[in-house]
Amino acid sequence: MNKGAEHMSTNLPYSATLTGASFMFYEFKQVISLKKQGLEESEIRDKIIKENLFQYKFTSSLQRSMPSVIRRVAVLDDVLRRMVLEDTLETGKAINLYAIMKTDRLFFEFITEVIHEKFESNNYLLEKKDINHYMSTKAEQDSEVAKWTEQTVNKLKNVIQLILIEAGILKDKKTGELSRLLMDEQLKGYLIQIGENIYVKAMGEV
Repeated sequence: MNKGAEHMSTNLPYSATLTGASFMFYEFKQVISLKKQGLEESEIRDKIIKENLFQYKFTSSLQRSMPSVIRRVAVLDDVLRRMVLEDTLETGKAINLYAIMKTDRLFFEFITEVIHEKFESNNYLLEKKDINHYMSTKAEQDSEVAKWTEQTVNKLKNVIQLILIEAGILKDKKTGELSRLLMDEQLKGYLIQIGENIYVKAMGEV
């Protein structure tokens, strides 16, 4: 098995953790900065909680979202982390999107099975029925997904759209207008070099 296949999102179980974690780019950068300072994961967790670095009103929100952000940062190598801190906002956001896809199977498959398919056929419209159909298909395919409550499923649909908006792929939730992500050539080249073509392709690049 090659390196890429080992780290594939499709090897992960489906999870509803996105309900407590959206795009969270600000938080993502905070964790990367702490990691750059040489802090261990446990130290990062302590510092975020003690100093409320995410600037959340409630600790419960913090404890719900922090594991996802830490997991996203953990799948990045030093080069990608440096890019998030030093390159453009667009590059940072694209890396965050990549990290979300790497750590969340439900979202990764939504990008490949729904968004990428639309781009392939030059269809730039995401409709409510597309998301509904995707979620009901997953429930048919997977017994764990089938157990999720309607409330959880609705929250996931909402979070998926919010991530797409913040990443710049969904222009407007109401109109459903989609836009291709223009990835920085240096980032694109690097992801291909480390064997992550599948994610580059999923993000709408050829």
